[in-house]
Amino acid sequence: MENKNRCAWCEKDDLYRNYHDNEWGKPVYNDQQLFEFLILETFQAGLSWHMVLKKRENFRKAFAEFDYQKVALFDEDKIQKLLLDAGIIRNKLKVRAAVANAIAFIEVQKEFGSFSNYIWKFTDGKPIDNSPKTLKEIPASTPLSDAISKDLKKRGFKFVGTTVVYSHMQATGMVNDHVEGCWTRD
Repeated sequence: MENKNRCAWCEKDDLYRNYHDNEWGKPVYNDQQLFEFLILETFQAGLSWHMVLKKRENFRKAFAEFDYQKVALFDEDKIQKLLLDAGIIRNKLKVRAAVANAIAFIEVQKEFGSFSNYIWKFTDGKPIDNSPKTLKEIPASTPLSDAISKDLKKRGFKFVGTTVVYSHMQATGMVNDHVEGCWTRD
């Protein structure tokens, strides 16, 4: 990868740099991509994002290419098979949460026309640019992520605490937390 000024958190390796340069903070309005990030952030809870990124393709295979219609139909037999899959994070509560979240995701789509319509309404359809100067200025959560978390939980979503929600907001570009001087801000 060429030498660019980036947010310091992504300099661990090329996997992180590629994710930072091509995905993190770019607005996502596609429901399947939003679901993918929701699943990945759910599994990341309490763990490192780098670990989840390394297993991303395994998650893609295990969770039907992140097709929420299919994941919503996962039965107990499928859940037990996932719990034996060493390629993913085999946390029983998180695997069950992925299925519950697929079901809740579809319910939100029915109510709002799309999950995108629902989630982006919290920011009036536009990214919030926080313009942090340093990594220390980037919060783990905000009053907005608190509100979204509360609403998601009310709708039946699991593992969507305020920190997970804020990470989802960053990943899907609802907030732009690229630090000053990062080439993606140009």
